[in-house]
Amino acid sequence: MDTLTHALSGALLARATAGLEKPALPLGRRIAVGTLVAAFPDLDVVATWISPLAYLYHHRGVTHSLVMLPLWTVLLAWIFALAWRGGPGWKAYAPVVALSLAVHIAGDWITTFGTMIFAPLSHYRHGLGTTFIIDLWFSGIIVAGLLLSLLWRHSRVPAVAGLAVLAGYVVLQYALLQQAVDFGERHAQAAGIREARVTAMPRPVSPFNWMVVVENAEGYRYSHVNLIRRQVRTAAADAGLIARLDAVYRPLDQAVWASDVRFGHGSEGAAVRAVFEHPEFAFFRWFSAYPALHGVDSGTSHLCVWFKDLRFLTPGRGVLPFIYGMCSEGAGPMRPFRFDGGARLPVY
Repeated sequence: MDTLTHALSGALLARATAGLEKPALPLGRRIAVGTLVAAFPDLDVVATWISPLAYLYHHRGVTHSLVMLPLWTVLLAWIFALAWRGGPGWKAYAPVVALSLAVHIAGDWITTFGTMIFAPLSHYRHGLGTTFIIDLWFSGIIVAGLLLSLLWRHSRVPAVAGLAVLAGYVVLQYALLQQAVDFGERHAQAAGIREARVTAMPRPVSPFNWMVVVENAEGYRYSHVNLIRRQVRTAAADAGLIARLDAVYRPLDQAVWASDVRFGHGSEGAAVRAVFEHPEFAFFRWFSAYPALHGVDSGTSHLCVWFKDLRFLTPGRGVLPFIYGMCSEGAGPMRPFRFDGGARLPVY
């Protein structure tokens, strides 16, 4: 989830639970604390300053961990108590701090990127996979709850109702996820794809937009569909970003399936697999959910094998992020690189 939505969710939760703890914090201060703390876990973006690999390894790690939540709660509550000297001690801040950290973790857990909720004990990314990382409907529900809370300043009801609607929206998304998977399973059966693993990923603009993925040993078949649309939409050349992003999702009965290979075929496939399984490429194997061959760039003095993660394939978005590969110069060893805007950048 984007940081702004995280911050707003912390504000909404802080308002919804105001007055439940004793001694109670002043309402404005409580909401401010909820807003700041709910944005705090995304400070791990500073890992980007160290290296691209540090970002991959540590984003949504210890700052997003349920294991580390008690430690962060005490530390941040102590900082707030120190900042507002003469007020209540750190224990008065601890409940809203803990709740705000928890709502951030939950907001990232429902996305497809996943969250290392047990870091540093485990670096597995857990994710429910119901919600796109920037969901305008999700954010809009939060904003509506906050606006209604401004109109009824002395009541927690608007904020509580906003949280209830938000939870209901995620439940709806989960039901839509199952529908998308069912559609993929029917396609796999009809196409005779054996031993297929069928999944679906939410896509932008609408909760009904999904990328359905049918995966087997050779690679992937995927389709961008809208679960309730009856007619294909087209976006004019001068259409806005939202219209362009939304137009690619087709009705189920007019779905178009594309394909990508994981490694390729024949001798090339064996060579690509060897690159993918290289010890120095372990970071990408850990990070990627749907690794696929992006391309092979070979010349008289160099060889590069690039991989992408279909998890980040969003038509209309432009450049596909998180493309990594292994390259060699002449007879030199293979080394990991990041592909960014046509440039080959070292990851170390």
